[in-house]
Amino acid sequence: MVALDQQNKKIIHVDMDCFFAQVEIRDNLSLKGKAVIISGLPDSRSVVCTCSYEARKFGIKSGMSAFKVPNLC
Repeated sequence: MVALDQQNKKIIHVDMDCFFAQVEIRDNLSLKGKAVIISGLPDSRSVVCTCSYEARKFGIKSGMSAFKVPNLC
């Protein structure tokens, strides 16, 4: 392990909010351009883990109740 002084430290911020939705779109190209939502079933107590940018246009956001999703999209 090498100790670095303060001038060599770097902070990297990576926004991974849409990552899993993009992986699904990459694996299944028929989803491209569609609202993709990663969550549990709407009739269970689950939340939206992530969603694509197309789904965000409908007001869907990470962390919201999956119960609300069918009404928005």
